[in-house]
Amino acid sequence: MSAEGQRAVGDAEEQWQDGRLAGLLREVRRQASCGAGADAGRILDWLHQQTGVDVAVVAGDARTVESSTAGFPREVLGSLAGLLGRLSGGQLAAAATQADGLDVRCEALGQPYEPRPVLVVVGRSAPSSETVALASHAGQVLALLRHADGVDRARRDYHDKARQLRFAVLHGLLTGGPLLARRMTTGAVPPLLDADRLRVHLLRCPSADRDRIARAHQDPYGYQGQALMVHCPVFKEHLICLIADDGTPGGSGGGSGGVGGSGGSARGLGETLRLLVRDDPRYALGVSGAQPLGATAEAYSQAAHALAAARTTPGRVAHYHGQTPLTGILPAQPALAWARALLRPLDSVPKASADITRLAVSMPRSGVARLLGLSRNTVAAHLRRAELALGQDLSDVRCRAAVHLAIALGSSCAGPEPDQRQLPPALPDLLSNEPAAAWAQTVLRPLHARYRRTLQAWIDANTDAQQAARRMDISRNTVRAHLRTAEAVLGLDLLTTGTGTHDVVHALDITAARAL
Repeated sequence: MSAEGQRAVGDAEEQWQDGRLAGLLREVRRQASCGAGADAGRILDWLHQQTGVDVAVVAGDARTVESSTAGFPREVLGSLAGLLGRLSGGQLAAAATQADGLDVRCEALGQPYEPRPVLVVVGRSAPSSETVALASHAGQVLALLRHADGVDRARRDYHDKARQLRFAVLHGLLTGGPLLARRMTTGAVPPLLDADRLRVHLLRCPSADRDRIARAHQDPYGYQGQALMVHCPVFKEHLICLIADDGTPGGSGGGSGGVGGSGGSARGLGETLRLLVRDDPRYALGVSGAQPLGATAEAYSQAAHALAAARTTPGRVAHYHGQTPLTGILPAQPALAWARALLRPLDSVPKASADITRLAVSMPRSGVARLLGLSRNTVAAHLRRAELALGQDLSDVRCRAAVHLAIALGSSCAGPEPDQRQLPPALPDLLSNEPAAAWAQTVLRPLHARYRRTLQAWIDANTDAQQAARRMDISRNTVRAHLRTAEAVLGLDLLTTGTGTHDVVHALDITAARAL
């Protein structure tokens, strides 16, 4: 054959080979775009269609078949165990042999520093050079796809662990203060824990957006610079943002400017959250007052109340401008005596039951179960144990409000143990003073009489909107609308965490007692 003819044959073979590889590239693009991970079976089937050989991917243990074509003779692997072991262990990269009258080609996939899967190609006769080349291409593609899968898994695992660590820091701040949070993060203490004060920004957004927002501002340590963005485990549409407060007017969120991958400035992150709310009507933002790190729980409660108001305010952003809490105006020693007397029976139940009870008066029971990773039945069993000890029905809103007030007083009022020979005051007596009356009037004053009547009926119906609607001869939707209006006017969360309901219960009862 002439030189021109040889070149023509070579060009034709090269075009034919390129055409076959185009199919492999199309399959690679399909797998890369779908994001479902490497599908070895489709690559092996493609190779079988192109060459007629049967193929398998054998796992790093040299025994388990991860994937194969339908006609692959698995019985051949028994005689190949030693060879597969050397290939998987990195002693060989590729090998050709005969087994059970079949021609066998093996190629290790991946790096030699770990047990590697092996591509095993089996045919009844020696393969052509084109078949060997296509099999090698398929093996390289499989190795790249598997490596990309591993990188994706490592990235997802990193983000999952970073999210868990951020939640651990938040939980430490909520329950034990900055020192406990620091102990949870030895070697990677978030800059937030060096701040004197913080504000909680509580962002309501579609649950699918939370991870995207947090990752957009995540630094290499898994934090958001001087801030933390934590997925709320109880309310799937809430993103809890703890932002260091720099003491400037407007607080941590008063500045401008974007936030880069390293977290940016705290003030910039607050502004970014406002822009997110401005640009998407599904978003809302509640911002707490500035609080010491040790008062993160109070800051979160304030942000929850502000978020309830933000849902119906122009711009859907609200700052907490709360009043003095009820615990701050009651006479300290009598209040502490009442609180300790009410809660003392909890000392007789397991600590887990007492801790779950403290959580359950501040959030729905289903939320407690999700927060602690327990079943609802387990949470209910702990609460029954506490109810028996306390002599309280925690499914009753007034009982929950009393226990919640006692817990808050125990946390905020310091003092010696009251004299147990002296009877503590009853709750109605504790609330029957002028400061409490003034407090109740301040809580309820912004509310129109129409909505106050609905609120009273809802409390009397143990927060059952359907029962309240029947008593008032209006629709359940009207009751819910009135409650939403009350949330916005009072600046209290009534329908999400429900913690604002406790203040309403006490304010209404104080007002009713004064009217007698």
